[in-house]
Amino acid sequence: MLFTSLEFFGFLLLALLIAAGLRGAQRGLWLLAASWVFYGLDQPAHLIFLGAVTTVVLGCIQALDHSARPGARRLSLTLGLLLLLGALLVFKFYDFGASQFESWLVSNGRPGARLPRLGLTAPAGFSFYVFSGASLLIDRYAGRVAEPPGWVSGAVYLAWFPKILAGPIERATTFLPQLSRPTACDPRAVVQGLQLIGWGLIKKVVIADNLAPLVDHGFKIVAYASPVELLCSAYFFAFQIYGDFSGYTDVALGVSLLFGFRLAENFRRPYLSRSTAEFWGQRWHISLSRWFRDYLYIPLGGSRTGRLRQYLNLMLVFVVSGLWHAGLGYGVGWTFLVWGALNGAYQWVGLATRGLWARAAARLPRLSTSGTLAVARIVFTFHLILVSWVFFRAKSVGDGALMLQKIATHALELPSIVLAYPFTADQGLAFALIAFLLAVELIDERRPVLERIAALPVALRWAIWYLGFFVLLTLGRWQTTEFIYMQF
Repeated sequence: MLFTSLEFFGFLLLALLIAAGLRGAQRGLWLLAASWVFYGLDQPAHLIFLGAVTTVVLGCIQALDHSARPGARRLSLTLGLLLLLGALLVFKFYDFGASQFESWLVSNGRPGARLPRLGLTAPAGFSFYVFSGASLLIDRYAGRVAEPPGWVSGAVYLAWFPKILAGPIERATTFLPQLSRPTACDPRAVVQGLQLIGWGLIKKVVIADNLAPLVDHGFKIVAYASPVELLCSAYFFAFQIYGDFSGYTDVALGVSLLFGFRLAENFRRPYLSRSTAEFWGQRWHISLSRWFRDYLYIPLGGSRTGRLRQYLNLMLVFVVSGLWHAGLGYGVGWTFLVWGALNGAYQWVGLATRGLWARAAARLPRLSTSGTLAVARIVFTFHLILVSWVFFRAKSVGDGALMLQKIATHALELPSIVLAYPFTADQGLAFALIAFLLAVELIDERRPVLERIAALPVALRWAIWYLGFFVLLTLGRWQTTEFIYMQF
């Protein structure tokens, strides 16, 4: 059931009406039932995966809570993590790994080598609720979750329907206390939720889905497309994936607010970042970045074990992030490893030059307040991220490299070629939508747009909402198209 479908809004209305009349344990049971219905309605078999993850997580928590000996508690934690992360690895990589190993055997003189295939495909959102389950298990073991979650509350945390398909990867430390609190209708939260839903839908069906056909076309014909077409496809994909993923997050946050839950912020105007460290650490897919920081980077030693280990830890985090992203969305291939390693290399350069920037700022104080330098850093950072997005979206490493090579080869000629290029109406609309999105982000950076709108006269405020509704109806592509990150 997609957020952009009519059946979802009917389901949401029914879920809200019933939840409003329930309290305590009955409300928890209803939220769990609604989440299971949402997740299993189209593919009931998906509930088997969700049920298995829920059983492993809550069963291991119960085992470690009833174990007095530290060794037994560690065993429960280790077993749970092995089952969760092992299943994720098998679903994502077994068939791909088997095919790669088979190719290696053939190239080394064993032409008849054949390895069995499992043909298994993880359901939508599997990575997200596996990571949520792993964080709950680790946090309970470490004592960050003070009380063991009940089976209903733990199951709701894992299955909560607005976030189950593509996050954010909510922490149990913030979600479970909200679940146990008495709920009261907050009109301001309801209004904010509806506004987030509307803005998220505009990002998805108006911006991302109008860019999608242009992106798909360019990345399908890399060998035959012109440099301008390839450049446009790269830019369009950067904004397609942002509109698609942050649009999902906005809807998830908005729907949760209608039920009285506040989920974690997952995007903070990422293309206004002044460094790749700021992009990944503070603005893009924040919940995943924090997950890797807290459960991988810091346990590895973070920056506390010397500069060399810090570099290795950073690269490992980004390589693992690349592997995590490999999945159904754009297939499983080496492109995601390149994408992760490239972003890891960006962090290396940033870390190596941090002292240089600090000394320059100390000698030239105006550098830190220079608007021109800030804009230059934002533009430069965006294009570094853009290069990595090419490999994220490309069908192969070769396609990604060829795309960048064709653009770079004609870099000096591009301004004149662009001026003479016969852009289509669809491409013109795409540029207009990107400009609109960037304008909103720039305004929002100084003061939230929703706050600005709330301060306007009532007539003007309602005119903006009606205009947004009109844009959704006229420019929105409401065909059944999945959100990109649902497939990772």
